[in-house]
Amino acid sequence: MAVVPEAGEPLSPQAADLVRRIARTVLDEPADLMDQVHAAVSAAADEPLRSEPVLAAEVAASTRSNVLHWAAGIARDPGGRVPANLTPEVLGIAREAFRRGIEQTVYTTYHAGQNAVQAYWMRTAFALSADPAVLRQALAAGSASVAGFVEDMVAALSEHVGLPAGCSMMLGNGSDELISLLALACDVPGAAILAPLPGFVMYEMSAKLQGLKFIGVPTTPEFELDEAAMLAAIETHRPAITYIAYPNNPTANLFDEGTVQRIVDAVGRQGGFVVFDEAYQPFSSRTWMNRIGADRPGHEHVLVMRTLSKFGLAGVRLGYMVGAAALIAEIDKVRPPYNISALNAEATLFALEHADEFAAQAEVLRAERSRLQQLLKALPQVTAFPSEANMILVRVPDSARCFQGMKARGVLVKNVAGLHPLLSNCVRLTVGTPDENTAMIDALKASL
Repeated sequence: MAVVPEAGEPLSPQAADLVRRIARTVLDEPADLMDQVHAAVSAAADEPLRSEPVLAAEVAASTRSNVLHWAAGIARDPGGRVPANLTPEVLGIAREAFRRGIEQTVYTTYHAGQNAVQAYWMRTAFALSADPAVLRQALAAGSASVAGFVEDMVAALSEHVGLPAGCSMMLGNGSDELISLLALACDVPGAAILAPLPGFVMYEMSAKLQGLKFIGVPTTPEFELDEAAMLAAIETHRPAITYIAYPNNPTANLFDEGTVQRIVDAVGRQGGFVVFDEAYQPFSSRTWMNRIGADRPGHEHVLVMRTLSKFGLAGVRLGYMVGAAALIAEIDKVRPPYNISALNAEATLFALEHADEFAAQAEVLRAERSRLQQLLKALPQVTAFPSEANMILVRVPDSARCFQGMKARGVLVKNVAGLHPLLSNCVRLTVGTPDENTAMIDALKASL
């Protein structure tokens, strides 16, 4: 736990210089707050700073008490000492403000193996002041802006996806949290979760962690849905949730549309939910989003889940789920409060303002995927399966040898052979930049 310095406590020259630059940016140039503070911290974030006592707690900070230390640091005078007018009463008000999470000014993380300190500055509702009344007034004004960032994000995402009529949106700390919350929401005696296999491991994991039964239904050898087996399992087990990854992971293909529709209808007759996991939607030619909504009867039990990970922001950890407003309202009751931070919100809103740039990146990857497919067809020892994602599943003579050979040549792929018997001798290739893809193909040829 970080300790707020006493008045008059000296700072090292490096730490004092960093604090001065931060304080100058925060107090004098609020219009350019994020860019200038990020630049100032990045410029000073070198190896010696990691050993400074004043910064040691912040480098590993994950608690709000550590943010308090920064609050005191911002108010240091140009001489590098805590101002005498930073009274215990003022610090107490600041401590309570940050404890409640009403305004968190900086998030600091340390990445293992990297000599870097990254500071993310969000909206500043107030600067520390010697006058407690000023703090209270600014605190009251700032709480409204923080309370509204989730609404801003939902509004922006709703516009981005074209939210269907009669539907609402729910946010999660990545789609993994939404998957866990769905299992929690359906945790009643005898409930089960069903999904085709091979598939995303979190469906089964969420069921088992919640104590629910998981039913995995193998696909065909070509990784299409086994319609008869799926319908029989739905009839027998009456699952609370049926997952359809669209496209599937790790096989990367889109399931047959007619088969999927008949499964949706069968689950509806049994009173369950169908969740379309469209994590790879930016690379896909089809979506189920345009099939739900008040004007599309028969899909009231269908939810569509997406993530910003494949949009281009995997580290932001932001997932969202769309469905009938009444259904979303019920599931949202098990969502923990404050599961989305201001950092998630700022990154998401910024990215959506530049959605065209991310769409251009996805277009490049789709074109590269087509090029890779053609190159793979020319390799007689390789079987490449259809892909609608940013990855291609291939079967090779020996997946372990192929994996090790490519790794030795500086190319890392995923050996998925052990995930399911149907994936025997399969590796998953990730589509990258043109140069990366060329290097990957060359490594693959040399490793067969």
